[in-house]
Amino acid sequence: MNKKVRGVLLILMAFFILMVLYEITGHASQKKELYVSSTGNDKNAGSKKNPLKTIQKAVNLAKPGTIIYVRKGVYKEQVVIRNSGTKNAPIIIKAYSKEKAIIDGKGLKVSWDYQGLVSIHDKSYVTIDGLEIKNYKTKQEDLVPIGISVSGSGKGIRILRNHIHHIETLHENGNAHGIAIYGTKAPQAIEDISISGNKLEDMKLGASETLVLNGNVSNFKVENNILRQNNNIGIDIIGFENVSPVERFDQVRNGVIRNNKVYEISSYGNPAYGNHYSAGGIYVDGGKNIIIEMNRVYKNDIGIEAASEHSGRLTSSITIRKNSIYENRSAGIAIGGYDRKRGSTVNSRITDNILYKNDTKYQDGGQLLLQYNVKNNKIDNNIMVAGDSNLFISNPFKQNKSNIIDNNVYYLHKGEGMTRWIWNTEEITGFTEYKKKSLQDRKSVFRKPKFVDESKRDFRLKSK
Repeated sequence: MNKKVRGVLLILMAFFILMVLYEITGHASQKKELYVSSTGNDKNAGSKKNPLKTIQKAVNLAKPGTIIYVRKGVYKEQVVIRNSGTKNAPIIIKAYSKEKAIIDGKGLKVSWDYQGLVSIHDKSYVTIDGLEIKNYKTKQEDLVPIGISVSGSGKGIRILRNHIHHIETLHENGNAHGIAIYGTKAPQAIEDISISGNKLEDMKLGASETLVLNGNVSNFKVENNILRQNNNIGIDIIGFENVSPVERFDQVRNGVIRNNKVYEISSYGNPAYGNHYSAGGIYVDGGKNIIIEMNRVYKNDIGIEAASEHSGRLTSSITIRKNSIYENRSAGIAIGGYDRKRGSTVNSRITDNILYKNDTKYQDGGQLLLQYNVKNNKIDNNIMVAGDSNLFISNPFKQNKSNIIDNNVYYLHKGEGMTRWIWNTEEITGFTEYKKKSLQDRKSVFRKPKFVDESKRDFRLKSK
């Protein structure tokens, strides 16, 4: 090797080493802390000793890698995220350790549609962590208050450990959300979303939902949240509402809803629904490739529903497994369109769930409700215990095709002969008669399951 070639190689090697060092030290140097305090001043530098006064000022100053610590106090402001982070250096807005930082919307006006107390539009790699977000209300029909609003396109949004409550529409035809993810662009989606560890409660939502993902949204996780005492749907995954400008992207897809606790969700008395029990704890309306697993869903109107509200549109490849679904007012699990003009639920599986004493308001939903346009689904290895309605499966429509129901365990304390089933417009009494007429559940059994502690709703099975 001649000297000239050796010299070029040494220069290239040195350049490569410098680039690696730049990546390491550059990311480290990007990390910056800003502090916000209700007693601070926006002319301050934002240090721990000299904090800023508003979250918005800190957000305006934030660059990739900035961590904004919000000290205890009440902040009456609507925060708009101005900048994106990066995958290795996200922008993080979080409550300071063991302190309660509150964004309070009392008295603040919703100035534009779908405005959140925290709004993220066309931004990526932003985390909102540990804030209390509350009291955001409107009397205007055409404005939608939201606790945390994410829209447009983007990646790497994290919504973690926040307490969101009393987000309300006060108009009889209004809408509101606790957390809303709206993928309003195409082909660029909102993707790589994590919504975890939040509590969402005590909301008046009108015709909308507590936690919603809608439109062009992909690759999401909704995990370990608590949703309770809201007057419409708990978790909703939606497609085909023209949220995305391109039809083929207008569908939430490729996600997991896992280990959430959803209870006391009811539309009864909500002006948008009147005296109807129609709110699902977890609802997929037009979604695709979604796993719903290990959730505890109870005392709602409907436990878990996978349906399609739009004619000719499919909710497809939904897996509902290993959930505890109990004491809901109507069906434990419902699939299919709610009338003949709706879409279909297809190629989905319902397996290894506990369905316990649902249909408490005698809505003829039973433990499992097969509505219109239910095709090519498999329902197996579930344990179903009926309550006072005696009803297990309600399948009142003849056009449902190619569904397989088998290897389930059924139990009613009144005995096998008292069990109720609705199949192809006919009401059937008795487990044996149901199997004969439905041609389903040939390997299923009528047997009392041995739960660890039924009185405490501990539905783990005792080991033999």
